[in-house]
Amino acid sequence: MTIFTFHLAELRPTTTAGALRKPPSAPGLRHAECLALMRLGAPTLSPSRLQLRRMAMFARWDDEAAITTFLADDPLGRQLATGWHVRLQYLRRWSRLAAFPDLPPKAGEWSPTEPVVAVTVARMRLLEVPRFLKWGKPVERLVRDHPATTLALAAVRPPRTISTFSIWHSIQEMEAMVHGQSPVPNPTRHATAMTERHRRDFHHEFATYRFRPLSEHGTWQGRSGFVPR
Repeated sequence: MTIFTFHLAELRPTTTAGALRKPPSAPGLRHAECLALMRLGAPTLSPSRLQLRRMAMFARWDDEAAITTFLADDPLGRQLATGWHVRLQYLRRWSRLAAFPDLPPKAGEWSPTEPVVAVTVARMRLLEVPRFLKWGKPVERLVRDHPATTLALAAVRPPRTISTFSIWHSIQEMEAMVHGQSPVPNPTRHATAMTERHRRDFHHEFATYRFRPLSEHGTWQGRSGFVPR
């Protein structure tokens, strides 16, 4: 069984920029998406939209031994090891990315009350970016401020890759948000944006992945324990 990880670390801007240009290659690493963090809901023209001192990496591995070796021996891996990461079991996808062509639509079973990690990866149509920002920013704020998330962020690799990452107390609370049924102000923001996407797609590629968190390691901005117990 393959395993996924999501990493966060504070690095030198040159290190992040280098990883954005050329992602790492290592034994047992099947694919890595390296991105610079951006603050959810931040103004479009703002330093918060591209934070080169804060890097995220979403990756797929053969096994946990490959992760351990990468974090101990690889130059970028050793720097990521100073931050935080969560190890993930794949459960489900909506749509598909060329980077992960063999993932089945569903893998295994789950309880609606268990914690869940959601990751989206999108390759933007550049001419659709203004529409995406118009409809996407309200969704960013919905997820960022939702009482059922313990960590929610977005990241980007210019010019066209955008990713979101969120940890939820339960699958049922995440699904309620998706369907516009959360007990929060203006709960239909996500559903409305999806309707607009189906009318005219923002992306060349887009996929949402659901994962079971297996373990978390390290700290992020002085905190740990993001996965609900």
